[in-house]
Amino acid sequence: MPHFTSQFIDSTPGDPLADRRSRQVHGALWSKVQPTPVSAPRLVAFSPEVVRLLGLDEAALQSPEWVKVLAGNALWPGMVPYAANYGGHQFGHWAGQLGDGRAIVLGELLAPHGKRYELQLKGAGQTPYSRRADGRAVLRSSIREFLCSEAMHHLGVPTTRALSLVATGEQVIRDMFYDGHPEAEPGAIVCRVAPSFLRFGNFELCTSRDDVGLLKKLADYTVTQFFQELGKPSKDTYAAFFNEVARRTARLIAHWQAVGFVHGVMNTDNMSILGLTIDYGPYGWLDDFDPGWTPNTTDAERRRYRYGNQPGIGLWNVERLGTALMPLFEGDEALLNAGLLEYERTFQNELAARFAAKLGLSSLEDEADVELVNGCFAWLVEEETDMTLFFRGLSRVVTASTAPGEFPAVLREAFYGQVSEAHLAKGLQWLTAWWKRTRREDAAPAELARRMDAVNPKYVLRNYLAQEAIEAAYAGDDSKVHVLLEVMRRPFDEQPGREAYAAKRPDWARSKPGCSALSCSS
Repeated sequence: MPHFTSQFIDSTPGDPLADRRSRQVHGALWSKVQPTPVSAPRLVAFSPEVVRLLGLDEAALQSPEWVKVLAGNALWPGMVPYAANYGGHQFGHWAGQLGDGRAIVLGELLAPHGKRYELQLKGAGQTPYSRRADGRAVLRSSIREFLCSEAMHHLGVPTTRALSLVATGEQVIRDMFYDGHPEAEPGAIVCRVAPSFLRFGNFELCTSRDDVGLLKKLADYTVTQFFQELGKPSKDTYAAFFNEVARRTARLIAHWQAVGFVHGVMNTDNMSILGLTIDYGPYGWLDDFDPGWTPNTTDAERRRYRYGNQPGIGLWNVERLGTALMPLFEGDEALLNAGLLEYERTFQNELAARFAAKLGLSSLEDEADVELVNGCFAWLVEEETDMTLFFRGLSRVVTASTAPGEFPAVLREAFYGQVSEAHLAKGLQWLTAWWKRTRREDAAPAELARRMDAVNPKYVLRNYLAQEAIEAAYAGDDSKVHVLLEVMRRPFDEQPGREAYAAKRPDWARSKPGCSALSCSS
């Protein structure tokens, strides 16, 4: 029997009411709420790695007893379900109270190694924070979240995890693109896993209401539970906590940039206090290297959350957190500024290290190296060039005994259309300079290629692949979900026979909904 605890609600103030009625909740960090049962739950998929992480048994997880729990139809002893209360800045504007409108934490599972993990059901029904929504999620968005949570983990990107994907057997009404055409779709629930789902917005809501006492209780709980190495709560500890969150956020976003991931909705309520990728909504993967691309239809005009803007938005969000913590800093703006500088320093160092590694370099040694990287970006932007295929193909070029005399065929495959001879000549010039630079590395070319393949994935969860799996699942075939889960478990390996999953975006997917753009609708 798994061992569940409820430290968060035992240690912090909560809502005295326990009903699902939508309302403003003051003086509380959470509201107890029971998941709403579903009619015909069916386990679609689960992550073997998360099963092991939690110390569970695969066969047991597939039992009717566990499926009921993962669908919100039953609870294990020790589970005390709740929805968290938080606010947030959405698209740059303060939105007030938001909260878990369709997510319910079941409890904290104590894993065999002594670490606690929150199990959260997304799509488990209404909570006091659902406003006018139904608290449910549809199968398409649930498939995307389940697969991407695990794909990101195997890429090495800090992320919340996904234990299971359950179809509910019920229909959910959604207007996918907010165009006045709602449709009934199959419902689903994802069981998400993380040490904590606390967000920047949890802290922001307290400060927005001038509830410094609640802010302090939340900060003390967070520091005590997740940042023990910083010491007992104090002004200095809060500052160190802010700096650490800034560092983790900077590292996270640098990793997103390196693998071509675009979150799509970097609101402060979607920013993890632990530096994890959280809330997989209208996310996407860069196909052609386009810094202006966003997968979010809601953001299509302003492009606030486009790929090239993610680093700056990360800084903006960290500043919002710092402003929320200001009462604990006793108004000392120097502590806020120190955290912002820490973010910028960490991001620049992390991004430089990651792109150096992608190019087979141990580091960017001088300004010439920086110019080499910037030259690569500038060239990639000029024509539609697949980011993943281009960087993966470089390891085949680095092993050549001489600098390339013509543009390599393996890199030609990364283009989405015909390119001019002038563009190829410019690319060859860059490749020659890069190849010569790699010869200054201590390692042999074969070792450089091995290192590059260890950081440049062959397989990423391209939007069109996820959409194909979704369409198959809607037709009653879950097999593509299972295959994608398996492929994305080894993104850096060659995986003979699965090369089709590494192919660039086909033309039919260029503008197809679900492949090119997504809405915030579940």
